[in-house]
Amino acid sequence: MAESAPDFGVDRLGPATRTSPIVLSRRFGDCLADYVRDDQRLLYSIEADVGAAMPPPDRIGWLELAGPREHIYFDPPGVHAGIVTCGGLCPGLNNVIRALVMTLWHRYGVRRISGVRYGFRGLLNEGGPDVVALDPSVVRHAHHLGGTILGTSRGDGERTAELVDALQTLQLDMLFAIGGDGTQKGALALAGEIERRGLAIAVVGVPKTIDNDLSFVERSFGFETAVAEAVRAVAGAHAEAWGAHDGVGLVKLMGRESGFIAAHTVLATNEVNVVLVPEVPFALDGEHGLLRYLEQRLAQRHHAVVVVAEGAGQGLVPATGVDASGNPQLGDIGVFLARAIRDHLTQRNRTANVKYIDPSYQIRSLPAAPSDAVYCARLGAHAVHAAMTGRTACLVGLMHDRFVHVPIRVAIARRKRLDPDGLLWNDVVENTGQPPLLLDDRPDRGSR
Repeated sequence: MAESAPDFGVDRLGPATRTSPIVLSRRFGDCLADYVRDDQRLLYSIEADVGAAMPPPDRIGWLELAGPREHIYFDPPGVHAGIVTCGGLCPGLNNVIRALVMTLWHRYGVRRISGVRYGFRGLLNEGGPDVVALDPSVVRHAHHLGGTILGTSRGDGERTAELVDALQTLQLDMLFAIGGDGTQKGALALAGEIERRGLAIAVVGVPKTIDNDLSFVERSFGFETAVAEAVRAVAGAHAEAWGAHDGVGLVKLMGRESGFIAAHTVLATNEVNVVLVPEVPFALDGEHGLLRYLEQRLAQRHHAVVVVAEGAGQGLVPATGVDASGNPQLGDIGVFLARAIRDHLTQRNRTANVKYIDPSYQIRSLPAAPSDAVYCARLGAHAVHAAMTGRTACLVGLMHDRFVHVPIRVAIARRKRLDPDGLLWNDVVENTGQPPLLLDDRPDRGSR
């Protein structure tokens, strides 16, 4: 039996009874956008077998469309909104902050907006919450900068009761949490404690994961900027490899649990010969292992380019602990592979011209590329629309090219990962020319 779709129902603080200050249309053809109705939905599952019976609604899944409503929950002049950025840096953070402030201020008339300094830690400051007042003059040029004007940190999202105490101290009516899986888990816990205390504080997430690995979010901001900069790193690695006899260019890219950045970079460059991702195991040694394959490549072409996602091959370099967000501290697969490739070639009397490039922190701190900047502006605006209607414990994402509300509990239920049996990985393998699996015990994939 097919698996039922998740429950995409979004929690609300109460009925939306106030008329929105945003004036839109209720009729077609007047060159003015229409309000989004609460009964407008988007099908999550849009694939179907021709001739098959239509699956029942519980297997399809209906997502709420995001956007401005005619009626809202909060009275805008009395609203105090908070914004916090958590976790690692990512292109587009300042764009989202700017969009949130501009929409709150200009579209709804909110005049009290506080930016929390340095992540959830800023709410736990011993001298009281560490916040800065935000208005259009503060954020006007923020989108030209990399990083986050509010600062960020990892961890502390588990200190739920203390965090809600701080929200009450600040007398916040809504909190916008910009961050990835760990941040959204913390935001969900906050929403639960707020409900337990009977408070009317909306918690709305803006999904930030440069790896593009948050479930039910088709695309996360910063991803396209990361791929564009990764392409430049690979071009450098290719030049180094091609310009030397038996040259090997090795590039480590972001991707703790998913290889989307690596896969998209490979397809964008057409200069990579091997890509290694967390979802697909590989062997270092053996007749069909990575080192033997590289040796054969060098014998034929005298250069090779390898791209490895940071979470690949972790069985070779085990984690060294956990970080403040509770994520495993990965072993450095890039440094390990550079040494292993160099040693292998040296032992076989081949020239070991291995050039290793790790552009991770350079990529994370960049300003957003235009496509990401557009996406961030719209994400921030839709997050404000959601919060003003009293929606909570949800985030705003993109699905089938439409902006939707996704319950945080659904988005964090599992990580989105590259499918080794899917067409994206097939396209990558065809592009590089590498075997689908660099293993001696490869299964007979033609026996299906």
